[in-house]
Amino acid sequence: MNKTPREIDYAKQGASVVKALKSRFFDAWYADTCAEAVEQILSLIPKTGTVSWGGSLTLSTLGIPERLVHEGIQVLDRDRASTSEERQEIMRQALCCDTFLSSSNALSEDGQLVNIDGNGNRVAAMIYGPRQVIVAAGMNKVVKTVEDAIVRARTIAAPLNKQRFSHLKTPCGETGTCADCGSVDSICSYLVVTRLCKPAGRIKVILIGEDLGF
Repeated sequence: MNKTPREIDYAKQGASVVKALKSRFFDAWYADTCAEAVEQILSLIPKTGTVSWGGSLTLSTLGIPERLVHEGIQVLDRDRASTSEERQEIMRQALCCDTFLSSSNALSEDGQLVNIDGNGNRVAAMIYGPRQVIVAAGMNKVVKTVEDAIVRARTIAAPLNKQRFSHLKTPCGETGTCADCGSVDSICSYLVVTRLCKPAGRIKVILIGEDLGF
């Protein structure tokens, strides 16, 4: 089947970003489709050991949590908690899991990851703790520069993500536009740029030639 112009463009750009990521010591791959990405992700996860993840529409769309359970892999899923205390404990345990899964709010063409968090558990796990981190991101999240990536994380990803949490009160929840708020409910407490992967290969990035997540 012939590829669309968007698919051709994504494949060419993806190859360039994969090269840039590798130059910064990330392991990286490009997958044309979600199906290919799922198989690549699963191939990187040992059958033994624990797996957890941060909140991610991309991972949900890919069906990764369900596939892990189906494969009999031990997961630490905060959404299975029956109390807020249990939820917090699972989130803490996730910081020492064997494999942590995430997406990224934005990636620059020169291979840097940019993420913004409210509680910080997701970016904390990406920085240190889990033995490996696997990042799955649609090509719609790739932008020109790290400065563009920060803008994307704050003004596109964050307001859209906020709409998933109706109980939080922030300006972007009312207007849909970032107001650089200092709200106690802000989901923009921690802004992290991952410019190098250390130790080399710990963070593994799968770019996907489809539009996924925010």
